Amino acid sequence: MAGKPKLYYFNGRGRMESVRWLLAAAGVEYEEVLFTTAEELQNLIKCGKLMYQQVPMVEMDGMTIIQTRAILRYMAAKYNLYGKDLKEQALIDMYVEGMRELYDIIMFLPLSAPEEKEKNLSFMTEKATKRFLPVYEKVLKDHGKNYLVGNQLSWADIHLLELILMVEECKPGVLLAFPKLQEFKARVSKLPRIQKFLQPGSPRKPPLDDAGLEEVKKIFKLEKGIFLKHSTTIVAEF
Repeated sequence: MAGKPKLYYFNGRGRMESVRWLLAAAGVEYEEVLFTTAEELQNLIKCGKLMYQQVPMVEMDGMTIIQTRAILRYMAAKYNLYGKDLKEQALIDMYVEGMRELYDIIMFLPLSAPEEKEKNLSFMTEKATKRFLPVYEKVLKDHGKNYLVGNQLSWADIHLLELILMVEECKPGVLLAFPKLQEFKARVSKLPRIQKFLQPGSPRKPPLDDAGLEEVKKIFKLEKGIFLKHSTTIVAEF
């Protein structure tokens, strides 16, 4: 029997959280190797497994997989969450790639300089309500099915629910103008495996608090206030 997937990351959401969501939806148990210091990350780099000297990294099926999208696509295909044919896979990829931009904006919000926090939150809210959420509202309305692609759960649905919950953490009530997304959230949240993942005590990571932010800055040697300046996203390596 193959061993459990092993996830290498820090003890927080970051780019690994989508991997945790996908594995939870697939009902797959996994192990985590969580580093807490810059030295532990550097040791992982020195061992030669990190092709681009970046995490996330996952070991599974005799492979070492890096780069978030590569990890997620492999898992989605392996666990039957990637559509039934190439056309459905293309749609899933389009929807997920669109979500990633908003996902990254939210992920970097805690790195805002104090004087930029409100501006950055407003920027995120505008992007969410004017550009991204309307797309998925329309897809669900036009499609007329319970899920974004075909009529079965896919990686796109899992990622959309994760994103919706992240937006709501930042801006409660944001779904009031999106009835189809409200229905989608309620429906997918009740799927047994996902419902379990949403319960307290699950492997799901909480939002980044001040202590967690300081730990992340030390591990990745991040400077303060590098997130948004004049509506420009600056990408950090975590």
